[in-house]
Amino acid sequence: MSKVIEGLYYAESHEYVKVDGDYGYIGITDYAQHALGNIVYVDMPEVDDEVEAGEDFGAVESVKAASDLISPVSGTVVEINEALEDNPELINKDAFANWIIKISLSDKSELENLMDAAAYSALCDKQD
Repeated sequence: MSKVIEGLYYAESHEYVKVDGDYGYIGITDYAQHALGNIVYVDMPEVDDEVEAGEDFGAVESVKAASDLISPVSGTVVEINEALEDNPELINKDAFANWIIKISLSDKSELENLMDAAAYSALCDKQD
């Protein structure tokens, strides 16, 4: 069973947002990293890039497949997780501890369009 953490916001495309004040940490869920298998590369945007809710901002490549990263919310990239450049497999070890980008949220109301942990768990159960 995949791990789902309370208090985060989840997208149907299996990204999560952890909100900290005016910032959001975006990564892929435990369910997504299990589905992908061994992750070998993470394509991330640059700092100061704009991301839009529902638009792709990068990709995760595994030995099985490549998957676009879809931003659950809009904002400006303030930091990328540089540890993933050399160690993309950190996402496989703990998807929630190893976020991909940190953004300055431009519209917090977008969070209302995302799922809570219970709704996301139900979605994953349906997809299994």
